[in-house]
Formats: sequence, structure tokens, C-alpha cells
Amino acid sequence: MKWASVLIGLTLLGSTLAAKANGPRSLEDQVRHELLMLPYIGVFDNLSYSVDPNGVVTLSGEVVRPIDRYNAEQAVKSLQGVARIDNQIEVLPLSPFDDRIRFAMLRSLERTHTLDKYFWGVHPAIRIVVKNGHVTLDGDVLNEGDRTIAFITANGVPGVFSVTNNLQVNP
Repeated sequence: MKWASVLIGLTLLGSTLAAKANGPRSLEDQVRHELLMLPYIGVFDNLSYSVDPNGVVTLSGEVVRPIDRYNAEQAVKSLQGVARIDNQIEVLPLSPFDDRIRFAMLRSLERTHTLDKYFWGVHPAIRIVVKNGHVTLDGDVLNEGDRTIAFITANGVPGVFSVTNNLQVNP
């Protein structure tokens, strides 16, 4: 864990130095930065965005808490160059049943030896979205084997109706 925080610090330092060397960041980079800096977005939330040439930012994805939808919009709204925000972020239903599945899924994936590395750090590489008992795995993994193991592990969690595996192999 100590090394993970050191690596994150070095990565942030490197990206800061690169930004200063390359000049101002693009609007897409600024939107990405603001969304990554949201304090309560976690493994059970999945945010994505797109920026068109006219400065219209489209926010999409799913969040567990309604306030996170609002916070994402407010964070991006203040950026210079944003003409309009199209907030299509879905707030997942509040459900104790889904909450039990979320935590069981996280425990199961974290306890799988080859998958635990994807949950280190502040922004996990695998995101777990649960809606009415249906699970979607999003994010990046290093190889096809990890993608398959995540799918098999997710299908073994009690109470899950279906699993959609949107994990991308990105070495």
C-alpha cells in the first residue's frame, strides 16, 4: 500500500510537470480532471463524458447517490470553454437489495488473487454498477484472463440476476 501511494504521487507529479511543459490543457483534459477530483465517486459509480467542438459537454453513466449527479455537473460547469452541459447521468435506484449485491460483489472480486490489484488506489480500474440485481462490470484490465475471471467471479455472487462484462483489455 505504501508503494501505491508513492506511485500515485509520482504519477501526479509527472502529469503536472508535463502539463506545464505542454502548455494549457484541452477542454477534454480539464473535464476529465474535474470528474476525477470529485471526492465521493467510487467503485460503484461509473462516469463518462464527451465534448463536442461547440463546447457542449455530455455527461453520462451511473451514480449511486443523487448528489453525485449534481456535483459532477457543477464541477464541469465552471470550466472555461463549456457552452452547455447535457447531464445524462442516471441515478441508480436506492435499494438495500442492490447494496448487498454491491458489497458482496466488491468483496468477491477483491478476494480473487488475480483481481485484487484492480482495486488499489483512489480510482479503481474496475467499476461495479448494480441496477435491480443486474450487474455491469466496467473498466480496464490487463489481459483476457483477468476479464474472464472477473466475469466468472461476478456470476458466482448470490442474488445476481445477470452480469454484463464491459471490461476492456488495455495492457
